[in-house]
Amino acid sequence: MSGADEIAALDFASVTPEEFARIVKGLSAKEISTIAQDGALRTRILKEVFGRMERQFKPDVAGSLEAVVRWKITGQGDNPEVVYETRISGGACTVTEGRSEGEPRVTLVMGDAEFLKLVSGNSSPVTMFMMRKVKIAGDVALASGLTRYFDIPKA
Repeated sequence: MSGADEIAALDFASVTPEEFARIVKGLSAKEISTIAQDGALRTRILKEVFGRMERQFKPDVAGSLEAVVRWKITGQGDNPEVVYETRISGGACTVTEGRSEGEPRVTLVMGDAEFLKLVSGNSSPVTMFMMRKVKIAGDVALASGLTRYFDIPKA
């Protein structure tokens, strides 16, 4: 079974973050591209990943941080850009799909492959920025340390 088939067959409700990280680590760029071109699968993966952010948030690390992080996942083929926002406020994290009226403290723009590698702990945001795989607008310091506010497994 290819990595793309393995992702498509996943029951996201039962897969652990560690298992997901392991699967993503084993995916080639071509396999991630195939996954991203399947609109329904792409939507399912993005909803699951963003849904888990609230549960994997580490309020003790965030402390009094107040920030809105806008995530733009660029589309490819027939799939449009997808926007989610992560609001960190009062020791809690909430995630919404779509763009709010407010101005985010930082906006991260990346492709599907880069997003999956980042949120599965398979790539560093600083490295991705330096390699121009992620574009950052706004608070670069917040963006560079964003992963520490979440319990991200290592594959």
